[in-house]
Amino acid sequence: MLFTVTGITSKTLRGSMTGLLNRPYSMNQASYDLSRLARNGLITRVPGRNRYILTRDGLLFAHFYTKVYDHVLRPLMAPDRPNAPPELAAALSTLDRLAADHIARARVPTAA
Repeated sequence: MLFTVTGITSKTLRGSMTGLLNRPYSMNQASYDLSRLARNGLITRVPGRNRYILTRDGLLFAHFYTKVYDHVLRPLMAPDRPNAPPELAAALSTLDRLAADHIARARVPTAA
């Protein structure tokens, strides 16, 4: 959430991703990722600067992803937790189907 206040640059993205991935993350990768995020409307460039800020959609996506991770994914992946209740499993199945349909309509290649 720090980037929502300070904005993000290739340098800050590179430092964060290198730490998260535990492997080198090149400036080319950072530039490519920033351009894709901008092209998809999740970030926008600050005029006259090499800095990007989150758009409204980017902020909503970040907020949604954080809530899903904190309240659904992390608890489900905990080793001492039982399987998801049927209602949650059905909701996750619906989300998976909707995402797959959207990806197919957008003709976005899926990772192997």
